Amino acid sequence: MRPNPRGDRRPRRIGLLGGSFNPAHQGHRHVALAVRRALRLDEVWLLVSPGNPLKPRAGMAPLAARLASARRIADGRRIVATAIEARLGTRYTRDTLRALARHFPRARFVFVIGADNLAQLPRWQGWTRLVARTPVAVLPRPGWTRRALAGRAAKRLARHRRRPAALLAGSAPAHAPWCFVPAAEHPASATAIRAALGPAAG
Repeated sequence: MRPNPRGDRRPRRIGLLGGSFNPAHQGHRHVALAVRRALRLDEVWLLVSPGNPLKPRAGMAPLAARLASARRIADGRRIVATAIEARLGTRYTRDTLRALARHFPRARFVFVIGADNLAQLPRWQGWTRLVARTPVAVLPRPGWTRRALAGRAAKRLARHRRRPAALLAGSAPAHAPWCFVPAAEHPASATAIRAALGPAAG
């Protein structure tokens, strides 16, 4: 079932795994399954970005193709692929999260990122406000995990770190918490997949 961009008032715990999905792969599915299990989420939405401001446009497949690849790894029920950002007209994550909170006022959202994005978080527009308002779950990423947990964002947010089981416990605090979800590192990489496919992938 695809999220209605007009929203609804159902109480749910929803993980938001955003990205280009250029293309989506089993590593994305692995992350979605791991975070849903660890945080006892009702759903994980694969937010297929209309365009990542930090990524070059060269080699980026059309949105429809990337959404189709995300739907192939989703089940349409617990893991749902959506291009709701394009429908909401948002480009930056902070704006997407604000819009979703308005449209789904009874949902509890968790922003799901890999360790590579935790390391790069200080480059994002309005990142401190983003993590103050929305709980964040970080998952391991090959070559990034140790560096990210010792990086600027992790140090700045150290006092807000919680165990995964406590991330959504109780009422929402003044500053949203974050957690690191222990999970096996999945080797799949969209960059490697495109390289293997050659020029036809661009």
